[in-house]
Amino acid sequence: MATTAVSHTLRFDNYELDTRAGQLRKGGVKLRLRGQPLQVLAILVEHGGEVVTREELQRQIWTADTFVDFDHGLHNAIARIREVLGDSAETPRYIETLPRRGYRFIGTVEDFRTPPSAEEPVAPVSPNVPVASLPKGNPTLVLILCALLLLGVGAWTAWRYVRAKAAAQPIRSIAVLPLANLSGDPSEEFFADGMTDQLITDLAQIGSLRVISRTSVMQYKGAKKALPEIARELNVDAIVEGSVVRSGPRVRVTAQLVHARSDQHLWADTYDRDLGDVLKLQGEVADAIAQQVRAQLTATQQSQLRRGSPVNPAAYDAYLRGRIFFVNGSSKPETLRQAQHFFEQSLHEDPNFALAYAGLADSYVYLSFVGAMPKDEAHESAKAALAKALQLDESIGEAHDTLGLLDSAFDWNWDAADREFSRAIALAPSYSCAHEDRAMFLPLIGRRADALAEIKQIDQLDYGPIAAGVESFAYFELRDYPALIGASQRALLLDPSDWGEHYRLGAGYEGTGRLSEAISEYKKAVEMSGDSQSRVALAHAYAAAGNKAEAQKILHDLERKAKENSASPYTMATIYAGLGETDKAFAFLEESYAQKSMSLPAWLESDLTLDVLRSDPRFQNLLNRMGLKN
Repeated sequence: MATTAVSHTLRFDNYELDTRAGQLRKGGVKLRLRGQPLQVLAILVEHGGEVVTREELQRQIWTADTFVDFDHGLHNAIARIREVLGDSAETPRYIETLPRRGYRFIGTVEDFRTPPSAEEPVAPVSPNVPVASLPKGNPTLVLILCALLLLGVGAWTAWRYVRAKAAAQPIRSIAVLPLANLSGDPSEEFFADGMTDQLITDLAQIGSLRVISRTSVMQYKGAKKALPEIARELNVDAIVEGSVVRSGPRVRVTAQLVHARSDQHLWADTYDRDLGDVLKLQGEVADAIAQQVRAQLTATQQSQLRRGSPVNPAAYDAYLRGRIFFVNGSSKPETLRQAQHFFEQSLHEDPNFALAYAGLADSYVYLSFVGAMPKDEAHESAKAALAKALQLDESIGEAHDTLGLLDSAFDWNWDAADREFSRAIALAPSYSCAHEDRAMFLPLIGRRADALAEIKQIDQLDYGPIAAGVESFAYFELRDYPALIGASQRALLLDPSDWGEHYRLGAGYEGTGRLSEAISEYKKAVEMSGDSQSRVALAHAYAAAGNKAEAQKILHDLERKAKENSASPYTMATIYAGLGETDKAFAFLEESYAQKSMSLPAWLESDLTLDVLRSDPRFQNLLNRMGLKN
């Protein structure tokens, strides 16, 4: 088929296709269509009313070494065009399908194929312009047009080379941008966000692919940044973007894979399913992406991605709401109670929904962590929920991670915790929460090198404040004070109001002998929180700096208030350690041990305020009974 010179802007209805700029606009607003779908649309519009065969499209757009196969790529390109134009294969307004032949653009095109005048030579839009179509009688004009033709061929060839090279590059890392809510109803945002979260969770199971965490990508929700810029910031090879529409009992998910640095479209597809099949839908999308990036999937990983069983739509709706509340407020009692409520509602709708049991266990554990649920009640309830979740689906990595938390924080069963954290990561190698929990666990059992490896892994998956806090706490546990200073400073750049980071930065300064800076940071922590442990640390820094009078004043005031307000045994132990009353300090440490305080193992090994006790045989005896090392 010959391609003639045409005007650069083609108009149909309220759309403008600018072939020179590579843009499709509607009412002046640029639409998200690029790569192969845009090229296909341009060819169809330029040949409006004509049948464009599949062979012609393959010859012009798909080469033999293209990353995706032609049939799949063309199908997805047409599907993407129809989605953007609001078109339908059954009742087409623009793109008509001719089975086994090709496609035809049936809309009315304005300014289509404006013919060149003898005075106005027009450069060809593709290298397929036949020489016979060049004007005769003006040798200079012919030479000019021939030169332009050669330049066009050269540019086109170079573009195809660069495109093929970019597509052939291996994809080892990926980010899923927040899926757009196209329902027109703002109350459906939770559903789109929840689907994003679940797609990330599914992709995290692929061992050969590094998948950026949810907390890192949600900052780009609604962002206007170009994909290559986002890719550079997240340090990934490819990006998945798409949309979600829920209407009645149906859900439609459109996803596309874009080579990040070249902004080259690699794959797209649309999935239209009953809501009851949403878990299977998510697995299909993740599996398709895995195939497109040529990820190496084990038989177990393939089974995990394709395992999606039917789920009650109301149960899934409540589950997604619970997940959103949990991930957005795991340190806030009121938000965690909302998460608990929705997980319980989910299970009321579907008592066999394994993911809801895992989510419910998470809410129990974190309610206990923030002091909003009695420890023993949380432990018993979470254990029961996890047992049910794993009975229904043993392959849920999140459940094994939470079980590891129970084994370490509640039971002090270090071997069992190690197995569960390792199992969680084996099932979901890019699940950032499991790496974060393991990074804080490994220092307790003396595995410094493994802890540092986990910190490095976290740096590749999560760039948010939670990950930064985990990293600083792990260095605090390792008593690596130079690294702790750097980690806390980075965390405070993300959240200057985090008093815990000011506390740990103070510990880093104190551990490196920078006492005036330590005192300054401890004061900030006290001002922000009023926390007793920060006051003890401040007193300790004052004493180390030679201001023993100020240290004693703070500690005696704390002792008086602690007795009135029933401070924790551990806090009392640090107060008496500072006052030099060793026997009282050990008595309260024993009380904390008897209560199996969740924070005792980490603080016992790391807290600078207890250094005065470490040479006492009773301290080593306590560590030995807990299965820890000094």
